Amino acid sequence: MLTSASVTANIPAADIARARSFYADTLGLKPASEVGDAGMLIYRTDGGTMFSVYQTDYAGQAGHTIAQFHVADVVAEARALQAKGVALETYDMPGVSWDDGVADMGGMGKAAWFKDSEGNTLCIDSGFPEG
Repeated sequence: MLTSASVTANIPAADIARARSFYADTLGLKPASEVGDAGMLIYRTDGGTMFSVYQTDYAGQAGHTIAQFHVADVVAEARALQAKGVALETYDMPGVSWDDGVADMGGMGKAAWFKDSEGNTLCIDSGFPEG
């Protein structure tokens, strides 16, 4: 039924202007479009995916990762984020080793987690393993 559908992430923001600044200044992303009075920003990546950031009073309340950015070099991206003042999160995860905020997930590759300006947990990772 949904096998031919595409999937996007919707990221909540309590302050859409603050979120716009974080995504631009820290992550280097500019909105591809803005939905007028709805307080929604639409982003498109060069990787061919999209996500939205929308205004809501419920931002930052999820206790889990809400979006993952699949990147070629997790360590380089993590260090670039840290250079911009982003603190990487670490978690107690069995079988995972950590190096300055970057998790080595063994056969699952590497990953790093951080919070955006709205308290949402985001992740950079090396993508899903084949198979």
